Amino acid sequence: MSNGQWYPPEWPDRIRALADGSLAVVPPKRAATVMLLRDGAHGTHGAEGTHGVGGTQVHMLRRRTSMAFAGGAYAYPGGGVDPRDRTPVRWAGPSPADWAARLGVADPAEAQAVVCAAVRETYEEAGVLLAGPTAGSVVADTTGDDWEADRAALVARELAFAEFLDRRGLVLRSDLLEAWARWITPEFEPRRYDTWFFVAALPEGQRTRNASTEADRTVWIRPADAAAGYDRGELLMMPPTIATLRALARYATTPAAALDAARDQDLTPVLAEARLEGDQVILSWPGHDEFTKRVSAQTPTGGPSA
Repeated sequence: MSNGQWYPPEWPDRIRALADGSLAVVPPKRAATVMLLRDGAHGTHGAEGTHGVGGTQVHMLRRRTSMAFAGGAYAYPGGGVDPRDRTPVRWAGPSPADWAARLGVADPAEAQAVVCAAVRETYEEAGVLLAGPTAGSVVADTTGDDWEADRAALVARELAFAEFLDRRGLVLRSDLLEAWARWITPEFEPRRYDTWFFVAALPEGQRTRNASTEADRTVWIRPADAAAGYDRGELLMMPPTIATLRALARYATTPAAALDAARDQDLTPVLAEARLEGDQVILSWPGHDEFTKRVSAQTPTGGPSA
């Protein structure tokens, strides 16, 4: 492996099965992930790692190697939509209907669920909450035993996000998010997600922490530095992660620059394609040639060729 592209050993067999029609395609589940950004001019203090000082940094976590999906890969906080994310919540910022138009979904309730999932998962996995007492404020501190108890209840699905916001008197700040990209897990994967990638600036006064049981490390890193680590084969990543990092690096002067640029990002879903050409199956992600792989259409030969 010349770079850090995540490529499971079972993929070639599954790609061949998809190509010959013997693999049943699993419908993707809606999901959301958030690229938290901050000004890295002054570095950081505390337990989290920091790479590169100056310019915008993005918060990343490394998935535990024991994870069935993308173990050892670097990613952003995120996860699947909970059905209860459709429950009406205290809301500030662009309406669910506005978000439906931006995200490319027909149902405003479904758009609300995706935005709620983005905010909820960021709180569950990073301890950062994009909500406040009013439409113009954000909570400054989410530490303490009572906050941790609520976070744990959210993770365990014992507490709905709408209930959490309501009993704390908080409104979700949808205006603190901007949509960046949309990727759909390839059809040959047994676990599939239709994932929207968002960007958001770390609220003043809040700090990230590794609150996820799925991660063994978190880091603040400049997008260009993370991409360079991938190119050297030092950081393992899935195609959506490295693609969004490369795009973010073009607007990495300040978090505000990235948020402004997000409004013009294309949200056309990116879905891998597997097609048969002669004795090879070609795996490609439209618009992202660097991820193209070639797999023998016959007996396994040890993996893909670049």
